Amino acid sequence: MKKFKLIYFILYIACFGMTAINTYAAEAEDVGNFNFKMIRPENQIGDAGYFNLKMNPGQKQTVQIEMTNITDKEVTVEIKLNGAKTNSNGVLEFGPTTLKDDPSLKNKFQDIVKGPKTIKIPAKQKIPLDLDISMPADSYDGIIAGGIQMQVKKSDEQLEKEKKEKQIVNRYAYVLGMVLTETDKEVKPDVKFEKFYPELANYRNAIFVNFSNIQAAFLNDMTIDMQVMKKGSSEVLYDTKKTNMRMSPNSMIDFPVEMNGERMEAGEYTGHVLVTSGDQKWEWSNDFKITKEEADKYNAQDVTLVQEQGIDWKLIALIIGGVILVIGVIFVIVRVISQKKAASKKRKKKNKKK
Repeated sequence: MKKFKLIYFILYIACFGMTAINTYAAEAEDVGNFNFKMIRPENQIGDAGYFNLKMNPGQKQTVQIEMTNITDKEVTVEIKLNGAKTNSNGVLEFGPTTLKDDPSLKNKFQDIVKGPKTIKIPAKQKIPLDLDISMPADSYDGIIAGGIQMQVKKSDEQLEKEKKEKQIVNRYAYVLGMVLTETDKEVKPDVKFEKFYPELANYRNAIFVNFSNIQAAFLNDMTIDMQVMKKGSSEVLYDTKKTNMRMSPNSMIDFPVEMNGERMEAGEYTGHVLVTSGDQKWEWSNDFKITKEEADKYNAQDVTLVQEQGIDWKLIALIIGGVILVIGVIFVIVRVISQKKAASKKRKKKNKKK
């Protein structure tokens, strides 16, 4: 089966009080034989390596990315526009993802920024990629954040060949960030807790907490400290603490505490979580239930439990015990029958003597 390994060259946005930005990049390799250059517009804020634009309500603007084909053949590049989200590790996601939008998100990046789905770059040439920005009519405070992914499109022939040969294919992409703001008003992040629930994390039993950053601001330097107890008990069954995380504006996170290879047991539990960021903190406790159906389902899918099960000695012991019992019953029956036959023969002999 073909395995795709997608390595992103990502310009991550990590805002600290709307001033400092960190940029991260992967190892320097060709991304499908093209490269790009961001064309800085007049309303660009600072010298960041991503679009950081000061906008006005209802403003329409076209920004450009210069795309360069460094090969002798035409290259088709796929363009994907993505709103910023937060994964379960507390890492910002600017590329395509299956993560859901948070209900607090009012201004979706994909509704504001539009561009072509593909762009063809002639051999050894440069062409502009136009991105059209249409700001909402109503003014807003805070940040709208997202990313532009650029990746070479595989031809049908290449895809068919890879499928037939079952190749391991390395696919590379660029992701360029974009931040849109209108006012200078400081917006502080705020956390809203939703629920605790059982699920699998990396194919292992876990308890998750779901909560949201409901403000249009980055939540930086986030620490999560979480514990799970039986309802009515103070004994901690599972706990974890993770630091140096971030959340995108108006995004949710599903953060897990793993059950350390233990079987999930049905019952009532209490979850407790403390989230801190700088001088801000949010704390929450709530009860939740694991049903027998959920426990059975996740136990059957937990790879640790499946591997540990191996030979089911209990089942083997029951089978052996059952076999011994059957043999014992048969032995008793045969012995009783034999004794009856022997007794019958003795009676017949006595009768003959008489």
